[in-house]
Amino acid sequence: MSGIELQRLTSTGDTTSLKLVVAEGNTLSEPIQHELYTIILQSGGTGVFQADFGRFPFRGPVILFATPLQTICVEGDPDHQAVLQFHGDFYCIEYHKQEVACNGVLFNNIYTDPTVVLTSEQFTFFDRILGDIGKELSDPQAADAVLTAYLQLFLAKATTIKTQSPTLPAERDEIMEQFRELIEAHFLALRRPAAYADLLHISPNTLTKRCRQYFRKTPTELIQERIVLEAKRGLHLSRRSVKEIAHELNFEDEHYFSRFFKKITGVTPLAFRQKTGISVVADLSSNNPE
Repeated sequence: MSGIELQRLTSTGDTTSLKLVVAEGNTLSEPIQHELYTIILQSGGTGVFQADFGRFPFRGPVILFATPLQTICVEGDPDHQAVLQFHGDFYCIEYHKQEVACNGVLFNNIYTDPTVVLTSEQFTFFDRILGDIGKELSDPQAADAVLTAYLQLFLAKATTIKTQSPTLPAERDEIMEQFRELIEAHFLALRRPAAYADLLHISPNTLTKRCRQYFRKTPTELIQERIVLEAKRGLHLSRRSVKEIAHELNFEDEHYFSRFFKKITGVTPLAFRQKTGISVVADLSSNNPE
């Protein structure tokens, strides 16, 4: 399977719901933002996957993952490359979290590499699924149910491999794991790295050095990404206004929040909502208040 580009549009014909591009070589050599969830299957080769602030070296076979409107780029000269993309309206990873727990594992996790390293046997499995998706997309009578089933199988298997991958004790930095927990607990109130350094009883310089080594990002980048991740959740998974979301995230006003969001993502909060849509989860949660 090589040299193809197939896509399925929504019923209105103005939005791509599922897209598959297969090529020899690198189709993502320049930084780009996509409105879709992006999955990149690399058969071999080496390179660096850049996703927003993070730079993640890889060696194929491997799968790379990116969320909508992340700035992504694949540096190097990877071999055969397949890019599968889907819109959140076609497959909502939050709605299907009971069947496929990929949200926070493959996508929307600022702390871990957005990669899944494969064996040759596992690569063959995923390549076969993409082949089946390609055949279905080529059929004028392609069924969404079939395409969704293939996509869900792909995500479920990748999630299983990712969660079962062993973490070597030598790779674990307990101070950085504490830093992760502190960000999760305090990112709405504490936004200066020095405040976290004080809580960890280390110097800001030490925090920066260890954070770069462990997370491949600076402390400031991690904190900012965590705030943006929460903002994206509010924009995509709810119908709350930008003003309400800004208030929940402890911004002085919605204009300051919009400037911050655009500085990090390249788009305004409203533009992000327009491009990614509002998830079906928004209406489910509003109809089922806790």
